[in-house]
Amino acid sequence: MNKIELSIIMPCLNEAETIGRCIEKAKHWLEQSGVIGEIIIGDNGSTDGSQDIAVSYGARIIDIPQRGYGAALFGATMAAQGKYIIMGDSDDSYDFSNLSPFLEKLQSGYDLVMGNRFKGGIQAEAMPWKNRYIGNPLLTGIGRLLFNSQIGDFHCGLRGFSKVAFMRMDLHTTGMEYASEMVIKAALLGMQIAEVPTTLSKDGRSRPPHLRPWRDGWRHLRFMLLFSPRWLFIYPGIAISLLGLVLFILLLKGPIQINKVYFDIHTMVFAGITTLIGYMLLVFGSITRIIGISLGLLPPKRILDYLSGKPILEIGSLLGVISMLTGFFYGITAIIEWGSTHFGTLDPTITMRTVLLSAMSILFGFITLIFSIIFGFITIPTDHGNPPNRNNNQGD
Repeated sequence: MNKIELSIIMPCLNEAETIGRCIEKAKHWLEQSGVIGEIIIGDNGSTDGSQDIAVSYGARIIDIPQRGYGAALFGATMAAQGKYIIMGDSDDSYDFSNLSPFLEKLQSGYDLVMGNRFKGGIQAEAMPWKNRYIGNPLLTGIGRLLFNSQIGDFHCGLRGFSKVAFMRMDLHTTGMEYASEMVIKAALLGMQIAEVPTTLSKDGRSRPPHLRPWRDGWRHLRFMLLFSPRWLFIYPGIAISLLGLVLFILLLKGPIQINKVYFDIHTMVFAGITTLIGYMLLVFGSITRIIGISLGLLPPKRILDYLSGKPILEIGSLLGVISMLTGFFYGITAIIEWGSTHFGTLDPTITMRTVLLSAMSILFGFITLIFSIIFGFITIPTDHGNPPNRNNNQGD
């Protein structure tokens, strides 16, 4: 028996109007190209007879009890027997009769091959104007920036990948974010990614699509931001904390006047708040990345592996306690100074500097102490670090 080279997979939820045409096009391409392949439908519980139609056209049905675009594709991919896999929607919007460019790139060694609808051509009414001119370009631009990717159509549903690459990606999302997770994981793992032109036609359904542009667009954006703690937390945190800290230190010595603008303790208060906000962003970014890695959503980082083997809990706790004690020292100093006036009126331009330094040191130390404890807790080695395998989504 000849070994299957390519598996063509499609998610399905009540696609009786179009599933047959999609399978027929894919089947005809397999016959014409001489590729040994299979067609798999990941069915999400269709009630319109889509399953029977798919079987009658020669496809294999995989029942996926867990609802969701990602769940359907994941289950179908796990059941695929091909070395390579090409996925696409079953609404007759993608051209399954021209898959050669995808397969050729995969055969040449690429891990992921994305279709580009903007290069291949978008039929009139195939994509709403807000998706074509706002949503997709904006999300693609953000994806390229956050993940250093050269992909020109981040959310094209027609794409190919090797089964080996898919297993390395270790995908976990079950909804529309699945498409984004695949590209992001491939980029973060340094996989070889190629892009080929493909077309997008108006889907052949008489009912509204499952896609909800604004809701799903936000879900993709939110997912990309959460997948990039550097841009969401760490880079802004560094910029904000440095800006606040420099201004705080300058004002600690006394007021500053630039031309006719006078900066004093009021500005110093906001500088201190800015510094703490920036520092908290850095802490949140670090925690987010560690949790993402532990859940398998983000690839491991050497620096975190290195830090996990160091006594961060002890060192951080010590630094936090020292900073808090320093803050208490300055606080007591301010109280003694107040006492020297028999707890009367003080010059706020002088005393407030000591009080602010005290408050900043205490808060900085407290945040550091809590972060060290959290870091120590979530980096404890366990034998349950990996999420459960979702192979049970496969059908027979």
